[in-house]
Amino acid sequence: MRSLQPPTSPPTSLTAGQTPPALIDLPRKVGFWGAIAIMVGVVIGSGIFATPTVIAQHLGNPYLILSLWLLGGLIALCGALTFAELASMLPRSGGIYVFLREGFGPCPAFVFGWTYMLITKPTAAGGIAIVFAIHFNKLTGLDLNPPLLTCAALFVLTLINVLGVRGSARFAIVLTTLKYTAIAAIIAVGVFAALRDLLSPGLPAAAVGFEIVPSPSTLFAAIVPVMAAIMWTYDGWSDVGAIAGEVKNPAKLLPRVFIVGTLSVIALYVLANAVYLWHIPLTEMRTTDTVAPLLLGKLVGPAGAYAVTLLIILSALGSSHASVLTGARVTFAQARDGLLFRFLGRIHPRYETPAVALWVQFTLSCAVVLWLGDFAKLAGGFVFTMWIFYGIGAVALFTLRARRPLEPRPFRVPGYPIVPAIFILASLAMTALSILADPRTTLIWLGVLAAGVPVYFLWRRHFPASPPAIDAE
Repeated sequence: MRSLQPPTSPPTSLTAGQTPPALIDLPRKVGFWGAIAIMVGVVIGSGIFATPTVIAQHLGNPYLILSLWLLGGLIALCGALTFAELASMLPRSGGIYVFLREGFGPCPAFVFGWTYMLITKPTAAGGIAIVFAIHFNKLTGLDLNPPLLTCAALFVLTLINVLGVRGSARFAIVLTTLKYTAIAAIIAVGVFAALRDLLSPGLPAAAVGFEIVPSPSTLFAAIVPVMAAIMWTYDGWSDVGAIAGEVKNPAKLLPRVFIVGTLSVIALYVLANAVYLWHIPLTEMRTTDTVAPLLLGKLVGPAGAYAVTLLIILSALGSSHASVLTGARVTFAQARDGLLFRFLGRIHPRYETPAVALWVQFTLSCAVVLWLGDFAKLAGGFVFTMWIFYGIGAVALFTLRARRPLEPRPFRVPGYPIVPAIFILASLAMTALSILADPRTTLIWLGVLAAGVPVYFLWRRHFPASPPAIDAE
C-alpha cells in the first residue's frame, strides 16, 4: 500500500506509478453536495434547451428520440462508473490528467494537460459563457458586445473561484439547485398539462401524445449529428474528477457523486424531452431555436418565454462557473508535477486556491472567445479533443488493474470489463463522428494535440529535474 505521507524532500520528477505527496495538493474542503453541484452544474448548460430542436430536424419518431436520449445517458453512466473507480483510487487534483499519468506515464499526461490548457477548457468555458452573454442581451434588451460581456462574466467567475473553493462550492450549490429546480418545474407543468388533456372528455386524439411524423433523413444519416448533439449535452460529468484532491473523504464520496450526479441528469433530460415531445409536434419543433420557450408559451402564456430566457442565463452561468473551477485544477496538477512552469502550481497563501492557474485560464479563455467568438466553433474544439482523452482515460483503468492488482480500490466498476469497454467504444465513435462532421477544423485541433509530444520532450530536455512547487507563496 502506497504511503500518503509527504517525503522528507520533494521528488525531482515524476514517472508512471509515482504518487505526488499529499503536501502539494489543495486542502479538502468540498463536501458531497458541493461536489454534486459542481458536477451537475457543469453538465446542465444550454444544451437541454437547444439540442431537442437539432434532433427534430433529423428524426420523426418521438419514441426513437427518447430511446437515443436514454442511450446517451447510459453511455455517460458507463463513463462515470469507470472514472469513479479511477478517482477513488487516485483522489488527487487533476482528474483525467492523473489517470493518464499513473496509467501511461508523464508524456500522455503532458499532452492531455497541454491540450486541456490551450483548447479544451478555454473553449468550453468561453463557449458556455457566450451563451450567457447572448441571452443576457436578449432578456435586457441591451446590445452589449457578446465576446466582451463573456470576458466580463468569466472575470467575475474566476474571481469567485480565487477567493476560496468552499465559497465557490456554495455558489455552485445555489446555481445548480436553482436551475435543476426550474427545469424540474417545467417538467411538472408539462406532466400536469398532459394529465389534464388526457382526462378531458372529447379531446381529439391528435391533440396529445407522441406524434410520429416523416423523418427528414434516414436513420443512418441522422445518427451522426443526433448522437453528437446528445453526448455534447451530457458532457461534463467527468469534471468532478479534477477536484478529487479537494473532496472530503474521497474514497466514500467520489463514487456516490459520479453515480448520483449522472443518474439525476439522465432522469432530468429524459423527462424534459418526454414533455417537449408530448406537447410540441416535431414539425413545429424544427422551426424554433430553443424548444422550452415554445413549450411554456403554450402552457403558461407569453411570460413563459421570459422565464426560460432567464433560466438559460442561469444555466449557462452555473455551467461556466463549475467549468472555471474544475479546469484550472488540471493545469495546477501538471505544474506541481514539474511538467509546466512552477508558478502555475502556486497556491494562494490566504485563500488556498490555485490562483495563478485560474487567472491564466481566464486569459486563455478570453483570447479564444475574442478570436473565435462563435458558440459552435468553441463547442466543437471542446467536444472533439475531450472525447479522445475520455477513451484513453478509460483504457488507463485496464492498465492499472493489470499493473497494480493489489492497489486499494474503494470502488470497483460493476460489470467490468464490459462497462468500461462500452465507454471506450463510444469515445472512439464520438471522435470518428467529429472528424466526419468537420475534417478541416478537427485537423487543426489534432495538430495542437500532436504538437504536445515534441513540446514534452523539449520540456524534459530543458527542465529535466523540475520539481513540483510545494510552497504556498
